[in-house]
Amino acid sequence: MTEETSEQMKSIVFELNDEEYALPVKSVGSIERIMHITRIPGTPTFVKGVLNLRGVVTPIIDLRARFGFEDIGYTESTRIIIISLNKLEVGIIVDAAYDVIDIPQNAIEPPPEVIGTVQVDYIDGVAKIEERLLILLNMEKVLDKEAIKELYQMEG
Repeated sequence: MTEETSEQMKSIVFELNDEEYALPVKSVGSIERIMHITRIPGTPTFVKGVLNLRGVVTPIIDLRARFGFEDIGYTESTRIIIISLNKLEVGIIVDAAYDVIDIPQNAIEPPPEVIGTVQVDYIDGVAKIEERLLILLNMEKVLDKEAIKELYQMEG
């Protein structure tokens, strides 16, 4: 087996606005059902607030709002994916979270110039797996470190 085919990225697949996205499992702490989120005044519109998750106050970002998608309200399948980013925990609200898959590194292509309305800056690549097309997000760019730092400073 060559090294190229053995390198796989274990990823969590989630849905947002009828598109499939993937995040590396190593950055995901947990996947939660939607729960009460405490709003924080004066934050960007995509920041829904914070929640107390097992004793940890965690900022929550609505990815639909972050990408400028229409607000469809929460459903039974809405999930909060808790991710660790630069030693901070942040939750992202997605339409649904499905499964964990292995994405071969050689199936990942650079992002095309335009993908729907999601800014290309936020995308690390696109993976073709059988009939599926998965968009690989760069969460550091999506979450905007400055906005996240402000959230953590407001808590203390």
